[in-house]
Amino acid sequence: MDLRIYPNKTELSKNAAQYGAEILRNVLQEKGEANIVVATAPSQFEMLKYLAQAPNIAWNKVNIFHLDEYVGLPIAHKAGFRLNLKLNFLDLLPSAPAQFFPVDGDHAEAFLTSIQAILKQRTIDLAFIGVGENGHIAFNDPPADFTTDRAFKIVKLDQACRNQQYTEGWFPTLDAVPTTALSMTVPQIFSSKVIVNVVPDERKALAVKSMVEGPVTPDCPASILQTHAGCVTFLDEFSASLLKK
Repeated sequence: MDLRIYPNKTELSKNAAQYGAEILRNVLQEKGEANIVVATAPSQFEMLKYLAQAPNIAWNKVNIFHLDEYVGLPIAHKAGFRLNLKLNFLDLLPSAPAQFFPVDGDHAEAFLTSIQAILKQRTIDLAFIGVGENGHIAFNDPPADFTTDRAFKIVKLDQACRNQQYTEGWFPTLDAVPTTALSMTVPQIFSSKVIVNVVPDERKALAVKSMVEGPVTPDCPASILQTHAGCVTFLDEFSASLLKK
């Protein structure tokens, strides 16, 4: 895993966006189109803003997927990932993408069938992801499934994951946080040719330590990124504060 550490979240976000933008330009030049995945969380919003501003990207030739969505949460709910992706990325793009494939938590079973067929026909060129406080990637909470052949699954959210959503202010009470979500699976994320892993903030420091210095284990889903040749992890000094190396 390639680690890059910056003094603060803003520098991390700028550099991650610049790196990803350059990869995306190269893919578009080589293939004429690109398939990307973007994460939707507060830790990603600043990076996504800079990515949307990156010059010389033909967004009308980019197909955009995202990682996850709560099951049954109204699309207009402030915590909804479809809404936040629209507000913090899609609406900021200078032109509409070629295609956008929203994770449809309102029609979960139909979505699982359709997205499986779509992703079987595509290679993900570039994935922008983050890591949760419990070490999850997307909503693959520990112990994560490293072997499934599914592109997306319905997953049960663990207590640590739900507590993070509550403490970030998305829901009025812990009980209001949904218990299930649709999530891109670990193998599907891992199949991306390049992964830009954006992990700021001190509250992620323990997860970062396990991801980087611990064993590769489903108990820390992000640890599998140690074995991905195309993964670059962008940290700030706070998220990297517990690393020994």
